[in-house]
Amino acid sequence: MTISIFQAVLIGLWTAFCFSGMLLGIYTNRCIILSFGVGIILGDVPTALAMGAIGELAYMGFGVGAGGTVPPNPIGPGVFGTLMAITSAGKVTPEAALALSTPIAVAIQFLQTFAYTIRAGAPETAMKHLKNRNIKAFRWTINATVWLFALIGFSLGCVGALSMDTLLHLVDYIPPVLLSGLTVAGKMLPAIGFAMILSVMAKKELIPFVLLGYVCAAYLKIPTIGIAIVGTIFALIEFYHHPEKVVVKEEEKDDWI
Repeated sequence: MTISIFQAVLIGLWTAFCFSGMLLGIYTNRCIILSFGVGIILGDVPTALAMGAIGELAYMGFGVGAGGTVPPNPIGPGVFGTLMAITSAGKVTPEAALALSTPIAVAIQFLQTFAYTIRAGAPETAMKHLKNRNIKAFRWTINATVWLFALIGFSLGCVGALSMDTLLHLVDYIPPVLLSGLTVAGKMLPAIGFAMILSVMAKKELIPFVLLGYVCAAYLKIPTIGIAIVGTIFALIEFYHHPEKVVVKEEEKDDWI
């Protein structure tokens, strides 16, 4: 499949909107949202949603960012991975595309950190303009970061779409055995993502619920929506039967009174 310049521009605009939208608090920089837009532009929504779903499962854990670690950027699988899965005509599966796009996601995250570093002094500059009653400069300063992210997103989307033929030619040099291995590795990434979530959030009192979810999925073959409903039921039971207790601290008294 060949991507036209018009489609590349649309993908760039969509990536710009999603990448800059996370600064506005609308959570557009997610795998499923990025891939869905790319799927509509290229006319293959099922493959895009499959790519977005598996990317969302993996990056759900990567987004935790435990400690000082910086998680990979969802643009990797959301845009580049979706482009690989759609334009390869089935040669690159969504699982293999997830594995192939992970290094790109790491590189994009470094680019995002660089953009944050450039705009690190923006709050101080904006306050200075505000004190000087320069409203025009103040607005430009506070919005420049959003426009910078939009420019980066547009460039990534266009470059990714226009360079997809080159990337697919490079994929042709990968042996089929290695592609199969990447597919297996891509299937393991969602499990690694959930393991990262559990390493941060899991408590001993939550282990029975984790085991229950595993039993529902592995042995009872309940779909994901059904497991989510079961989890919601237990969450409501826990909430209504064990309401959170508010601890009121007594006023501290001096020893000499």
